[in-house]
Amino acid sequence: MNLPGSVTIVEVGPRDGLQNEPDFVPTERKIELIERLAEAGFKRIEVASFVHPKAVPQMRDSAEVVGRIRRQPGVVYSALVPNEKGLERALASGVGEIALFVSASETHNRENVGMATASSLEGFRKIAETALAGGIRIRGYVVTAFGCPYEGTVPPENVERIVDAYRSLGTHEVALGDTTGMANPSQVSRMLDRILPRLGTTGLALHFHDTRGTALANVLAALQHEVTVFDGSIGGLGGCPYAPGASGNVATEDLVNMLEEMGIRTGIDLRKLIDCARYTRGIVGRSLPGHLATAGMIRWAGDPTNTEDPRQNVPGQRPK
Repeated sequence: MNLPGSVTIVEVGPRDGLQNEPDFVPTERKIELIERLAEAGFKRIEVASFVHPKAVPQMRDSAEVVGRIRRQPGVVYSALVPNEKGLERALASGVGEIALFVSASETHNRENVGMATASSLEGFRKIAETALAGGIRIRGYVVTAFGCPYEGTVPPENVERIVDAYRSLGTHEVALGDTTGMANPSQVSRMLDRILPRLGTTGLALHFHDTRGTALANVLAALQHEVTVFDGSIGGLGGCPYAPGASGNVATEDLVNMLEEMGIRTGIDLRKLIDCARYTRGIVGRSLPGHLATAGMIRWAGDPTNTEDPRQNVPGQRPK
């Protein structure tokens, strides 16, 4: 296989994961999780969402979270921004990157933000101008790029139009999101055959959910197309309130483990990452879909680095 030697993992759990939890996660816990993730080696972390608190109450403390993080040099802390008011709050808090989002499915976009896709894109124009003038990076999500819970198959032409629109806005990166976990490796390959030639200098990231257990297989298909930026969510947290049945993102620790075992460098300390997953399991108070927090790193009896206490792998137990 023709695979890249290294990739970048964008950790989205503090935003995309925790926003879907039924109970509010205390601000202090969110901050500690973000700081632990930075210490594990992540250079890009999506930490907050500046949507209206009534829409996403879990993110009502986003300004405080962003303002109180102990910033690690070289780490980009990003936030989701829905409109100009959200941008004002994000910029005031000191984020280094904003993320815009629009659905490739008209029905999902109306359910999600109450407007047509074209209207969403037009509303991004002023946001993008302000952000770029301030030297802020912009990521553009294409939500439901591989399938919609309301419409089913999403025409690739819809995705192409949004990618073109993001490029015209000057976004630094486009992220194709499998919001419902409907993608399969063949579909991913076909989509990338169409999208990659359109990007020019714009970066590409892929955001897979593991709803039907295909996320890591889809990552492998993308790697074979030389994609080198992938989103992950610690523990497999996540979902989408406007995509019925959509469970969490691919678990970051499982993704990093697979890549490192394949010889693809991530720059992430897997042992510290597993500790982050166990910490996350503790703060949400339940077992999570990720495997590594329970299984641990690949070790064998004669391995001198095999120092883990297997009792730490009990689901739901807080790390010491």
